[in-house]
Amino acid sequence: MALLNLKNNFLTFALLGILAFAVPRNVLCQNAVASVVTQEFFDGIKNVAAADCAGKSFYTRDAFLNAANSYPDFGSGSADESKREIAAFFAHITHETGHLCYTEEIDKSNAYCDPSNTQYPCVPGKFYYGRGPIQLTGNGNYGPAGQAIGFDGLNAPETVANNPEISWKTALWFWMTNVHSVVNQGFGQTIRRINGAVECDGKRPDLVNARIGYYTDYCNKFGVSPGDNLSC
Repeated sequence: MALLNLKNNFLTFALLGILAFAVPRNVLCQNAVASVVTQEFFDGIKNVAAADCAGKSFYTRDAFLNAANSYPDFGSGSADESKREIAAFFAHITHETGHLCYTEEIDKSNAYCDPSNTQYPCVPGKFYYGRGPIQLTGNGNYGPAGQAIGFDGLNAPETVANNPEISWKTALWFWMTNVHSVVNQGFGQTIRRINGAVECDGKRPDLVNARIGYYTDYCNKFGVSPGDNLSC
């Protein structure tokens, strides 16, 4: 009987090993992210926003998970590291969009065109104000984001506010390009990477504290400690 159980256990581990290689890494990571970002958690953010918000119908969990499938390194650390990164990501998303209310900036008067960026030059008549979950801003972000994702960010920046999946991809692209590498240094460093010049070093403690509040709340919901170095 002992020999039979040993054989069965060996076969079980062998099968799990085969499945781990057979299932694409992006699918495994998407499933891990989906287990944390439940429909209840996602709706809990949106439910705070007013009923007439554009984002109420635009931002969906399905679109987020489809976008996350293209970024398998997002939330790919240990269980606790994964939860902290997801909590940090959605803390900033919540802050930037007013609980997934806004798909684009309220003040659309600023084109956010940097004429010195000759690699990604502004297109006349186009505005690069904040759009999407992370409020992607500036031709210096729209250009490379579009190039990486597969849309014309410079000629059609409005795509970020019109296509839900591309919208989430821009947020994840910005995160993986600029923020992912400092997540393990504490939430404060993620604030610095996203809006440090405006908020950190005592400039806007109210906004910093708002971001920290969302982060610690989401960490509590995920059952993980928020870690150290929360502020910037």
